[in-house]
Amino acid sequence: MAAIKLTVNGKTSSVDTEAERPLLEVLREDLGLTGTKYGCGEGQCGACTVLLDNRATLSCLTPVRAAEGRKIVTIEGLAQNGTLHPVQQAFLEEGAVQCGYCTPGIILQTVALVEAHPKPTDAEIVTGLNGNLCRCADYHRIFAAVRRAADAAGKKS
Repeated sequence: MAAIKLTVNGKTSSVDTEAERPLLEVLREDLGLTGTKYGCGEGQCGACTVLLDNRATLSCLTPVRAAEGRKIVTIEGLAQNGTLHPVQQAFLEEGAVQCGYCTPGIILQTVALVEAHPKPTDAEIVTGLNGNLCRCADYHRIFAAVRRAADAAGKKS
């Protein structure tokens, strides 16, 4: 057991846990941030995606020790002052959700994608979302939401 100091959604906390424990478990079980989902546990579905220093990261494969001293953002920390993040707003406006289980991971992956590619091509969207699986939504709507989010981000700049 070790005291691991984490900064999640702008708040610093210390968690007494095993250093090799998956970040996903610590977020959900110790910090109560259940927006990050357990999907496959093997890094194949993207449901557990969080931002780690602004990079999309699979929290099921990330030992909590690797997140110490770094900035972690979960879906709960994306909206600010009661206002949805532009990516969240774009997904809402495009109806790019069904059951919503995969949505937090896809939204966080989209945040990282639009940061890296402010005007992503269709090929960049396909590549950028390649590790995120959705079993029930319409990928056309997800892609439309990514495009809308990129447009909104471009207008803000």
